[in-house]
Amino acid sequence: MMIRRTFLALSVLALSVPAAMAQDKMNLKIGSEGAYPPFNQLNSNGELEGFDIDIAKALCEEMNAECEFVTQDWDGIIPALQAGKFDAIIASMSITPERQEQVSFSAPYYINSLRLAVPSDGNIEDASAETLAGKTIGVQQGTVAETYMTENMGDVSIKPYPTQEEAYLDLKNGRLDGVVADFGVQDEFIKQNDGFEVVGEPLLEDDQIAIAVRKDEQELADKFSEAIKAIRENGTYQEINQKYFGFDIYGE
Repeated sequence: MMIRRTFLALSVLALSVPAAMAQDKMNLKIGSEGAYPPFNQLNSNGELEGFDIDIAKALCEEMNAECEFVTQDWDGIIPALQAGKFDAIIASMSITPERQEQVSFSAPYYINSLRLAVPSDGNIEDASAETLAGKTIGVQQGTVAETYMTENMGDVSIKPYPTQEEAYLDLKNGRLDGVVADFGVQDEFIKQNDGFEVVGEPLLEDDQIAIAVRKDEQELADKFSEAIKAIRENGTYQEINQKYFGFDIYGE
């Protein structure tokens, strides 16, 4: 009888462990733009992919979280977060003082810089304000590229676009003299399109990219920060990094 009772007790315990683990698993919705290759874009099946998405999946696994991805236009991504459409933004978002008033951020998961892309057969050889005076330069609206160019290039005509893809389309059609955007996005554009090049020194360095959550959910931001540290230490981050870039974009 004692053996039978022990067996039953162990059976109940075995069944309860998976149940407890299931209860501990977080359910999170992750918002991303889906129009910013190679960081986040939609594949032929309409699924999100890219560096941001692979990092997000690795962080969710590290946090024991069940994550669902939601596509959201960039210009409405913070309002959508605040409205509860998703729980976190993982979409190459820069930490800025203005955004810090609206959301809470994790630790950075990579360091960005801005670069200028121009036609190879043009006469623009650098990204200085003097060289670009009188030129028309495209940026994606609501980004650090728009802010930087507006604040530092007074004699340059800045043309904002709802998406990065629209800015590149006008560049390819000759309606822009150049486009300023994140280094990784520019590299991807150059790889995919002949006749264009990146010129000049980086316009903005030490641009910290992080995960945004609702303002009152700093605890969740901290969980992401801990997970970022963990995937750096266990090598997962480096594997994802190498898939997309030839150098460590983390910034150490």
